[in-house]
Amino acid sequence: MVDPVSDERLKLRCKRLDAALDELTRASRVAHLSKVPRVLDAARQVLGEPGGPLALRRRIVSLTEAGIFRGSDWDYPENLVPTLARQALTSRDPATVVIEVLSLLRLLSVVEDDYPGANVGVEQSREHLVRVLALNLSILYGIQGEAVREQGEKLAAVSRGSLQFILEQLGFDQVVDALIAEIWRILEQRPIQVAPVREMITQIARCLQDPEQDLGASGRGAERLVSSLYGPTRACGEDPGLATYAERLRAMDAVGLQGEVMGLARSMHDTGLVSPYHAVAISHLLESDDRAILLPDILGLSSTGRDCLLCYQSLVQTLIREAIYPDTCQSIYGLALLLERGILYQPPVAPGLWRQLKVRLAPQARERLRLTFGEALPPETHLVAGVLSVLGQPLGIGQGNNPTCQSARALSMWAYNDPDYLLQMVIWAARDDEIVMHFEGEGISSRGETELVRPLLGFDLDPVSLVVVPHLDRIYSQMMARCVGRAEDPHCWVNPEFHGWWTGRGFQINVDVATGKLANLEDFLRHFFASYHPYYNGVQPLIHPQPAGIAVTDSAARFIGWHAITILRVALDQHDDMRVYFYNPNNDGGQDWGDGTVVSTGGCGERYGESSLSFAEFASRLYIFHFDPLEPGEPEAVDGPMIDDCAARVRRTWAVDRLPAPLSEPSERSVG
Repeated sequence: MVDPVSDERLKLRCKRLDAALDELTRASRVAHLSKVPRVLDAARQVLGEPGGPLALRRRIVSLTEAGIFRGSDWDYPENLVPTLARQALTSRDPATVVIEVLSLLRLLSVVEDDYPGANVGVEQSREHLVRVLALNLSILYGIQGEAVREQGEKLAAVSRGSLQFILEQLGFDQVVDALIAEIWRILEQRPIQVAPVREMITQIARCLQDPEQDLGASGRGAERLVSSLYGPTRACGEDPGLATYAERLRAMDAVGLQGEVMGLARSMHDTGLVSPYHAVAISHLLESDDRAILLPDILGLSSTGRDCLLCYQSLVQTLIREAIYPDTCQSIYGLALLLERGILYQPPVAPGLWRQLKVRLAPQARERLRLTFGEALPPETHLVAGVLSVLGQPLGIGQGNNPTCQSARALSMWAYNDPDYLLQMVIWAARDDEIVMHFEGEGISSRGETELVRPLLGFDLDPVSLVVVPHLDRIYSQMMARCVGRAEDPHCWVNPEFHGWWTGRGFQINVDVATGKLANLEDFLRHFFASYHPYYNGVQPLIHPQPAGIAVTDSAARFIGWHAITILRVALDQHDDMRVYFYNPNNDGGQDWGDGTVVSTGGCGERYGESSLSFAEFASRLYIFHFDPLEPGEPEAVDGPMIDDCAARVRRTWAVDRLPAPLSEPSERSVG
């Protein structure tokens, strides 16, 4: 049903667009350029409304003939490159986004045989559109990266809505293979928040069940993904419904039940996805002691996890009863990995989890969880489930569509390195609605200095992040504010106080704080190699994860912004290349940063959740790092040509506009 208000708004904005288009059509060649911005702005407003892409699609021939693309690269559709579309679709410039969308709609009109006079053929247009859709599935399904966050949600919605319209017109079967590959790429990183992935898989399931959809040779491997959610075992293979499945479990003998639970565990560990049927089965096992002995099997535990479960059997069973439901089934994977990590053997962790089970939430935390996850389950249930996921998957925490990489990194680092401290933070935020941290001996409350509070975070976060990150973000802002006026970058003092005692007190930065220009680049790189590269630091492995800052670039190696990451380890991969393995909180660790630097998330020795680059590539994007000043390594031993190569990478990518002005040559008259 069409919303009459939206329909009227669309008509009004189309009327404005038509008026601007008429002016552009009648403009002289001299005045033409001055008329284009008004048309693009009107088109942007149309695209922001339901039905907007269709309205522009109907006007695309008139727009093209009026010269909307004149004088730009888009004026030659036969020369357009699909891989460059993402740069335009994620641009912060509204005009760039709109003209890229118009270009795609022009190609769509060619495919639909509504633009016979174009300089590009039907097949070339179709191939271009399919590749653009396949390469931009993260935009299509709202998996936000750093560039999209910088762009802004309203402008991102224009790109997303336009791609969805093109997908509907072309047909889902055109991009299903690319979609399947994208899903596996994301699952390889084992994120906690899998709602976008579930939506992708649901799209595939609908396509497979639609009798009018003929995928032909496409969609190979789709059944494996669909079954991971809707039928991971023989007893639920036809997706019979949770109630029917529960009845089938009760009717099974011991052998059949063991095979069933092992099938569920295998599916979970193969994909990182958990089916609601898994939650039904694990609850069924707790109905009797005879069945409860299968808990290690349904969780897919190794000997380490089994021993941990047996030592803390009462706690684990209570966690399952309180936190595991079909709506929170994904936390089963977190519980399994928590046990595999063996962190319950750390004395404070088990008591901390018992306390978490009994905590009464503050109204603010309760409301935030309720708004995000609904009222089907109590907010306390969602929070306990979130704690299991975070402790089991510390590298799966994402910042969502929020500029909170510092806080997300802190949560990940504590879950990875100091889980009892994380539990304490969760209690303070959830129960007391306040966290107090110390900066240079002075307490800082997350309730203080309200003028520094950032806008309310989005709800695309895991339960722990929803509750804790607003407090951490306020404290971080206050710490940064207290460093204003100091000569060095504030992270020099803030990172050790904010993240933990294990953060190195030595600090290096290759950007002059006052001017933003490059400074001491070669010296910076030499110290990084000496501190972290095993060949120059005495073969000393990294003991504690270390915060670092990178200069994020797009696929054209253009600077996007500063970003917080965690250096986890440095090691040789299977090809004997030295790599830096790091945690990136921006939801998708695999990105093309341009200049041949493509971040890997699998196939180069990465563990789940890690990203990696060769040591030199990583160093070329680094701008801040911490180190132990008592263990400086051997800077003088670092190979000169290697430093020169890294420095050249920096200067031709993110720092191309940050090069210091060259010193002027002295004249003969000034020589004395």
